[in-house]
Amino acid sequence: MSSVALPSLGPARRGRAPLPGFGLSLGLGLAWLSVVVLLPLAALAIRAAGLGIDGWLRAIQDPRVQASLKLSFGASLVASLVALFAGALVAWVVVRYRFPGRRLLDALVDLPFALPTAVAGIALTAIYSANGWVGRWLEPLGLKIAYTPIGIVIALVFIGLPFAVRTVQPVLEALGREQEEAASSLGASRFTTLRRVVLPELLPALLTGFSLAFARALGEYGSVIFIAGNLPFKTEIAPLLITIRLEEYDYPGAVAIAALLLAASFVCLLAINAIPSLFAHEKRRQAR
Repeated sequence: MSSVALPSLGPARRGRAPLPGFGLSLGLGLAWLSVVVLLPLAALAIRAAGLGIDGWLRAIQDPRVQASLKLSFGASLVASLVALFAGALVAWVVVRYRFPGRRLLDALVDLPFALPTAVAGIALTAIYSANGWVGRWLEPLGLKIAYTPIGIVIALVFIGLPFAVRTVQPVLEALGREQEEAASSLGASRFTTLRRVVLPELLPALLTGFSLAFARALGEYGSVIFIAGNLPFKTEIAPLLITIRLEEYDYPGAVAIAALLLAASFVCLLAINAIPSLFAHEKRRQAR
């Protein structure tokens, strides 16, 4: 029986990339990026630039706008710091220890990503309101959570915690225990090992997690409005005030607030991208 020779696949066909050439791939990628992301942001930037100096001053000098911006930035800053500390602790526990329910704890970290923000807000309000599971015990002590800035911070910590955990966790997994064991064998205390060995390696990830949590908290809406109470000059956040300005047909005021939040988020993203380069440059400088 004669055999039939199959056509040979040359090196060019075996190594053929699954996507088209660089030019076409780059063009398609930029097209999708422009349609989905760049065009809406460009429209907002153009609209904000058209306000003029007088329009900006009139929108930003409103006492109600200033109060909402102070609350949003202040609560986001505090919540990001709390989420960073708690997230680093959770990541350390998940990576360094083995215990029953570890995989469940690791999966629960991502719950705020999948949970609708409105559901999170309703759940937090039910827990911390005056009649809630926790609020009913705190209210007689004079500690009110719901409808106060404290409740806003708790909601922002809830949605910011996964960012801190997921940025620190891979670095801890790659770090291993060898350097800590070497420091311990040389007589270093636990605190010295943490300060001189662990923290320098974790610092870029910690800063990245903080920036991500802050940018996410700054624009959070659904999980905050239920527990905030939305009282002007007290618990009214900037994203909610944007919606109120739109309902009042005050489009310049809404655009001004939105542009400020967009600029702050963009600065956070620039910092996230710059952090690895800065630390890599510092390590190269120290290596010399």
